[in-house]
Amino acid sequence: MTVTSPKGPVSTVIARLPQQLVGSTTFLLKRLGYAAKERSMSAYEQLGLHPYHHAILIALGESSHETQGSIADALGYDRGQLVGLLDELEKRGLVERRRDPQDRRRHLVSLTADGKRMLTGLNTVARENEDAFLDPLTDAERETLHALLLKLAERYEPGCAPLPRT
Repeated sequence: MTVTSPKGPVSTVIARLPQQLVGSTTFLLKRLGYAAKERSMSAYEQLGLHPYHHAILIALGESSHETQGSIADALGYDRGQLVGLLDELEKRGLVERRRDPQDRRRHLVSLTADGKRMLTGLNTVARENEDAFLDPLTDAERETLHALLLKLAERYEPGCAPLPRT
């Protein structure tokens, strides 16, 4: 089927992938991961940020990581890459860095009031994006999908695995 636009016909034919690929769960995970990333990137770009920035703000918001090194380690970021990301957040007034009085070689990082407000806004954007992406699934299907992904995370991405219950 084609649709005519002012610039000429526009094709709406959907190219089908080979069945062997569609039959592969890991292929679908990669493909859907890419699709989810593409959808979310435009939302972050409208705010002039990147999901990497959001992850840093989340780590700081949880107050579990306050040194540059601990943030990099927790998120799996290269320490040099993290410095550049923190520079960008600091320029926007979202984080503040200061020398650790106990160890002058380390920098302590904290959220500013603007950073806390931005984190709230980014969390809303992420939640809305996730809801839109998972719209075809029922609430029960979403819970099942999440539980199955967490089970895989326990083996392949331990940092994503749920904390043990105490």
